[in-house]
Amino acid sequence: MLVTGANGYVASWLVKRLLEAGCDVRATVRDPGDPAKTAHLLAAVRACPGTLTLFRADLLDPRGFRRAMADCALVFHTASPLIVREAVDPVRDLIEPATRGTRHVLEAASRTPSVRRVVLTSSIVAVYGDAADLAEIEEDRFDESHWNRSSGEHHQPYSYSKTLAERLAWKIAGDQDRWDLVVVNPGLVLGPGLSPHTRAEGVLIMRDLGNGYYRFGAPELELAVVDVRDVAEGHLRAGLIPEAGGRHILVSETLGLIEIAEILRARFGGGFPFPRRIVSKPVAYMLAPRRGIPQAVAKRNIGYPLRFDNRRARESLGMEFRPAAESVTSHFRQLLDDGLVLRAAAGA
Repeated sequence: MLVTGANGYVASWLVKRLLEAGCDVRATVRDPGDPAKTAHLLAAVRACPGTLTLFRADLLDPRGFRRAMADCALVFHTASPLIVREAVDPVRDLIEPATRGTRHVLEAASRTPSVRRVVLTSSIVAVYGDAADLAEIEEDRFDESHWNRSSGEHHQPYSYSKTLAERLAWKIAGDQDRWDLVVVNPGLVLGPGLSPHTRAEGVLIMRDLGNGYYRFGAPELELAVVDVRDVAEGHLRAGLIPEAGGRHILVSETLGLIEIAEILRARFGGGFPFPRRIVSKPVAYMLAPRRGIPQAVAKRNIGYPLRFDNRRARESLGMEFRPAAESVTSHFRQLLDDGLVLRAAAGA
């Protein structure tokens, strides 16, 4: 089986789970010779019964995927650009790599006779664009029937790239009948990483909480949290359960920034400058651009509830999600260990 973007935050855990299950894993990375990007994968294979073969591949070049996919029955396409804030050129940096990469991988699957299933890593941002969108649907929470219709090239371009890539995947899958497509739509992924080299959005949020950016108060912003280990498990089950199909929202629960701060304070003590109060909307809107969040995005997300229905993942994939508090605390602990949060902030 093949895992694209195998050294990523989620993909690394997926590779580890597959190796633990004794699978023969082919994995694409940009540079197999870069130990900073592959050491954690090589360490995983040494401790597991499965085998691992690394292949060089780039989202914009289809040749690497064709070579890596030969004789594979199952393909996990996790590779996608991850620039949630301040993309310099949204088309060049996000939309083109996401859509062209999806096309290259899925068209390679259509040309590879052995492939029977493709599991695509999408996101809840392909389900919704802004929390304000919840008021525009009949249900009281988002489910797999909903699609992001509010993002665009200049508003939430990362969300737009994930939406376009998933829609393209469903179109390509529908144009053939040999392999089937299963999609997982994770929320904000938290929890321990196998490698410290990550630019995940969760790192930015937790670092801001721990290093004091919100010491005088945090915006009333809700986040749909899921543990990285559960996301990897969701991928595995989506690939191996024959009856699995369609989309699957992977969200444990929704927490506000202040709720996350309270969890961290209870676990790590009051020495860190975790926020204790919610700042007003005008202040939150003013501060948002300092963290690379446009005011237009802030105004459609701050102060709005965010809810998701994870029933399909629980019933179809048999998922049992970790409590969000466990993901929050383990994630923060790793940031401390990696030096991304200052221990001096706690007086340590």
